[in-house]
Amino acid sequence: MARQSVDDLIAFLVVAREQSFTRAAAQMGVSQPALSKTIRELEHRLGVRLLTRTTRSVSTTEAGERLLQTIGPHFDGIDAGLAALGELRDRPGGNLRITSVEHASQTILVPALAKLLVKFPEITVEIIDDYGFRDIVTERFDMGIRLGEQVAHDMIAVRIGPDYGRSVVGSPTYFANHHLPVTPHDLAGHACIGLRLPTSGGLWSWPFVKDGQEIKVRPQGQAMFNTIGHMLDMALASVGLAYLPDDVVERHIARGRLIRVLADWSPPASGYHIYYPSRRQPTPAFSLVLDALRYPGQDNR
Repeated sequence: MARQSVDDLIAFLVVAREQSFTRAAAQMGVSQPALSKTIRELEHRLGVRLLTRTTRSVSTTEAGERLLQTIGPHFDGIDAGLAALGELRDRPGGNLRITSVEHASQTILVPALAKLLVKFPEITVEIIDDYGFRDIVTERFDMGIRLGEQVAHDMIAVRIGPDYGRSVVGSPTYFANHHLPVTPHDLAGHACIGLRLPTSGGLWSWPFVKDGQEIKVRPQGQAMFNTIGHMLDMALASVGLAYLPDDVVERHIARGRLIRVLADWSPPASGYHIYYPSRRQPTPAFSLVLDALRYPGQDNR
């Protein structure tokens, strides 16, 4: 196969997986017009349309999807084979892409990787924080981090942190004008700050449990975000109530800037886990990251 054909197929794979010429061009280090020209020339040589383009999105045609599913695994295998050569080097190296969530990255992932990357400068890591649910195989992530209850059963899951508490909080100024909720049903009369889930487009429903009774409340209010940092800021600004991890709010509660409510209704979260496909062949860099994050005394699921 001619080198140009290989390069063009790689360009197609990146565009098809990113579903964006802009993101694909940035990833490949080429201009968007040049990448568009490459795809047009590939389509002309093959005699079929591979991608459907609109002003807002890029998607594969039937022919494009068939080509993606046919050649994608082969190129992935080449990448894995090259990465595995790291076993023959004195120091592990390679690139790792991780999909995580903001809270896990701040409290577990970044502190552990900060030490590891200094020790192993040949390893590079890209972390994408997103509270949606990613298909790590299709989107070519090496591993994902989510709560244990969210990990699909066909994935290997490794615990990287303990269960942690969550609290509904509001500022003293807010509660000066609103009654304290006694049960989750009382939240109907409150402004609740929502967390948007990108995958479903909906808001995260707040879970509550007491005496075997489970209730989920969909937050209603003026503000919603896709990061918990902004939710905290809004709660401190007296805009409404937020449901956040204890380690995010504890210092503000201790200083009297926030008040915890519904403590007897707020269940702990199941703790963060790394997950990855069972068929994945770990590279030395992957194994180092996994070992650095593994919670003491925990085995694979």
